[in-house]
Amino acid sequence: MRYFIAFAYNGKNYCGWQYQPHSPSVQETLNKALTTLLRTPIDVVGAGRTDTGVHARQMYAHFDIDTEINNTALTQKLNSFLPKDIVVYGFIPLHDDAHARFDATSRTYEYHIHTYKDAFDNEGSWYHFHPLDVARMNEAAQVLLQSTDFKCFSKAHTDVRTYNCKITQAQWELHGNKLVFTITADRFLRNMVRAIVGTLVNVGIGKITVDDVRTIIESRDRGHAGASVPAHGLYLTKVIYPYL
Repeated sequence: MRYFIAFAYNGKNYCGWQYQPHSPSVQETLNKALTTLLRTPIDVVGAGRTDTGVHARQMYAHFDIDTEINNTALTQKLNSFLPKDIVVYGFIPLHDDAHARFDATSRTYEYHIHTYKDAFDNEGSWYHFHPLDVARMNEAAQVLLQSTDFKCFSKAHTDVRTYNCKITQAQWELHGNKLVFTITADRFLRNMVRAIVGTLVNVGIGKITVDDVRTIIESRDRGHAGASVPAHGLYLTKVIYPYL
């Protein structure tokens, strides 16, 4: 049987989602815990990668097992067994062709910025003390919805077949002194969201214009876009499937 597992994690202590031979990953941690509790080798396939230090408020992965799972019992046992920075919400039985990565129709990320010095926000939000023109940043964010090729925001030397993504939402919202950027697309390139945020922040501080963002996208050159913002402010918040 194929099961989806719904979970979340704080990425601070991990090299990202995907297994790395000499660094702790979320995938490896889940594999070991499930293998121990289910007493059979388990290899989970995630909805996508997150980089070192990036968080996920909603994440899915799938795995196969011959026996039926007791959702409530296994969820409780797994949450007791896993470290405190990973939480499991439950297991969903699905057809054998269901795929956590390839069947996802959209993904949503948030990036959090706080504009004041705070002793408690630093681990989950980026402190940016320069004044930001949020209206201009939102104007620039709308340029993303008019484009499809985002090579300029992709990590260099990435092995992908296409740099095309369909972005359906990109907006900044100010909540007091907290600024949150929300972006939704059918797929994302490696480092894409952090590079987009860095570029839009450059608009917010007046370093570049909205028209410059169009030029950067058309250049298809990562060197023309803004620097990647720190990973700890980034969250995967939603993954959508046609059957969930």
